[in-house]
Amino acid sequence: MAEYLIPKFHFEVSWPSAATIICSEVSGLTVDIQPIEYRDGNSNEFYPTKRPGLLKFGDVTLKRAIFQSDVAFQDWYNKVIAREDELRDVVTIILKNDKHEAVMTWTLENSWISTYTMPDMNSTANEAAIEQIKIVCENITQEFN
Repeated sequence: MAEYLIPKFHFEVSWPSAATIICSEVSGLTVDIQPIEYRDGNSNEFYPTKRPGLLKFGDVTLKRAIFQSDVAFQDWYNKVIAREDELRDVVTIILKNDKHEAVMTWTLENSWISTYTMPDMNSTANEAAIEQIKIVCENITQEFN
C-alpha cells in the first residue's frame, strides 16, 4: 500500500475554555535546545565539550477570519490583560489526514497571549478581516497518533 504525504492545510486548534477554534494559519511551532559549552583548563582539546541545555519554545501565531459571534481570541486576550487566574491555558494543535483522522498532535502547555493583532482595513480590498494572536508557552509536546 502506497503511503501518502500529509498536507499541511487540514488541522484543528483548540483550548479548553474555547473548544475548537477555526484558524486559517498556525506558525512558529519550534523548539530550540540551547547548547552548554564547557572546557576545563586541564583539557588537551582545542574545543569545548557541548551538551544539551535548556529548551526554548518559539512563539506560536494563530491567524483566523473574524466572525461576529466568535470572540474566543478577544475573551482570552481580556483574561490576560485583566491578569485573571485562568489566563494560562493548554492549546492543542492537531494535524489531520485526508480521512479527517489525527496524524500528529502538539500540546502547548501554560500558554497565554502575548500579542493580539487586529485586522488591517482597506476599502479596496476583497478579502476577509483577519485577526491574529501570538502565544507564548512553557512547553511543547508532540505526539504521533
